[in-house]
Amino acid sequence: MANDKWLFLFFALCSLLFILTSCGGGKAVKKEEGFDPERYLSRADILINDKEYEEARKVLLEVKNRDNTKKHAPQAQLKIAESYIRGGDIDIGIEEYRKFMELYPDNQYASYAQYQIGMAYFSQIESPDRGSGAAQKALLEFIRLKEIYPRNPYREVLELRIEKCRNVIADGELMVGEFYYKKKSYNAAINRIEGLLKQFPEYKRGDEALILLARAYKSAKMDEKAREAFNKLIEKYPSSRFAPDAKKELEKFKGK
Repeated sequence: MANDKWLFLFFALCSLLFILTSCGGGKAVKKEEGFDPERYLSRADILINDKEYEEARKVLLEVKNRDNTKKHAPQAQLKIAESYIRGGDIDIGIEEYRKFMELYPDNQYASYAQYQIGMAYFSQIESPDRGSGAAQKALLEFIRLKEIYPRNPYREVLELRIEKCRNVIADGELMVGEFYYKKKSYNAAINRIEGLLKQFPEYKRGDEALILLARAYKSAKMDEKAREAFNKLIEKYPSSRFAPDAKKELEKFKGK
């Protein structure tokens, strides 16, 4: 009987200890840490740098959902867009930046988001034959940035980006014009080069475009327009490597 008594007391004490540790003021249970948005954002930065993009977005969505002050939610949205861009999902990244613009149009980082949209397209420019489409989209976004945020902090570099886009687009148009000319599709070549020179009158390879246009006119039996194009080349680009050829072509017209 004595052993049964001690055994009963032992189990009673164990049960009491279990109850105390489970409910006794919560000391034995780890308290849930408070929501610290800055710590979450820092954690997301580490995950992005480690290329753990999906995990980073989970953390950032937590910030967006729990940030009642809306002070850190805009930063989280920017980082979500960045995570997609850095992960190679350019189109989704662009849409996430656009979402930022819709949600926070007056935010201090709104011009940054618009600039990043342009840069997302700009980064896809590879060469004139494949990058013209991306250059056109980038150009539109950069111009939009200038119009909406004229005092944006990217003004100096922005002009260089815009010039690069225009040159890439023009290079692509010249390449297409040359293609049509070589195929003896002279009217198609003329339309392409005329459009190029109208859209980009200060094109850096304007002399090359003009000599091609003049030759296309000549091949299409449009002699008067050919003379005008050869003369324009000589007048506008007197030091061009194409100027001597233009002069020779004009001499040939004198005998006609």
